[in-house]
Amino acid sequence: MASPLYLTMLAGPVEAFPVPKPLVDALSSVEVTESATGRSGFQLTFTLADDSILQTFFLLAAGSPLPVLRVILLVTFAGLPQVIMDGVILHHEVVPDAMQGSSKLVVTGEDLTALMGLIDFSGLPYPGMSPDLRVETILAKYAAFGVVPAVIPVPAPDIQVPIDRTPSQKKTDLEYIQHLADEVGYVFYLTPGPLPGMSEAYWGPQVRVGIPQPALNVNLDSWTNVESLHFRYQPQTSVTPLVFLQDEFSKVVIPLPIPPVTPFNPPLGVVVPLPQKVEQMTSTAKLPVAQALMKGMARSVQTADVVTGEGSLDVLRYGQPLRARSLVGVRGAGVAFDGMHFVDSATHRLKPGEYKQSFVLKRNALIADTPLVPAMPY
Repeated sequence: MASPLYLTMLAGPVEAFPVPKPLVDALSSVEVTESATGRSGFQLTFTLADDSILQTFFLLAAGSPLPVLRVILLVTFAGLPQVIMDGVILHHEVVPDAMQGSSKLVVTGEDLTALMGLIDFSGLPYPGMSPDLRVETILAKYAAFGVVPAVIPVPAPDIQVPIDRTPSQKKTDLEYIQHLADEVGYVFYLTPGPLPGMSEAYWGPQVRVGIPQPALNVNLDSWTNVESLHFRYQPQTSVTPLVFLQDEFSKVVIPLPIPPVTPFNPPLGVVVPLPQKVEQMTSTAKLPVAQALMKGMARSVQTADVVTGEGSLDVLRYGQPLRARSLVGVRGAGVAFDGMHFVDSATHRLKPGEYKQSFVLKRNALIADTPLVPAMPY
């Protein structure tokens, strides 16, 4: 019976193409980490022989002054292809193995946000542009790499009159985009796919809604599809952000607490613990009302997760790769932890004939708020 799992590797300076078969044969392991809040990265390990084609590959990658050797990893599981990484190589390491008479070439890289952190564009003006338009303008430079912007407009943009003041960029594209996201309570990340050579650049609020992935089953005998899964309950981490709204005419400052449950962070359980701390966000008094509220809600989402789940699974048994930045159901973990969870990170580890993952789940409540979770893919 043919294996339902295939790994395709593409590489190139800007456009990536299938790599030669000797290079694929030398690939011994792959590790890809997806994060809902930060950059995603990858590590490739090759067996390096003296007469291997990898010698040429290593020189081409290491000899370039800029890390523009692009790598795309495509996993085809049960006939369904998924892009799990689209990034660039940043670091190389050769590890000799005296016992086996060969060496290991370890290649480490990050997603395409690494390209956005190469050049300092400080001083570049953006006259009369709201933050979302500035982000779209910056991301347009990376269209050659298949980056497609998914930019959510700011509810209350602070558009300055060019004759009064023109906003200018600070530092690199990546740092400036992240700065603009922090200013309005947004997040920024790249999601590879859906087609090879494409990536979606999302700039907007952290949203925890959508179609859930197949349930993770634990302690269910033959239905169990995870190797391990344990949960921690930490109510002391939850914080109530206190934003300050200033009336435009009277200059009166009104404090407003932001609850842990917001439109972008709906309750994933029945019991939402009350936050044990209050955090004063005094800087919000200088912002428009909508921006102050968005910043408070973003801080609330960051601290509202009182439940953390960590585990591992075999993808061949689970039925498909588990992806970060989306929901997944849990069954068999007990009354307190069953139900929907948000996948905060997922690490893919591939070897010949093996595909395993470790993952981290987050939730802002206890006890499932739905009687059923999807057990099979949609």
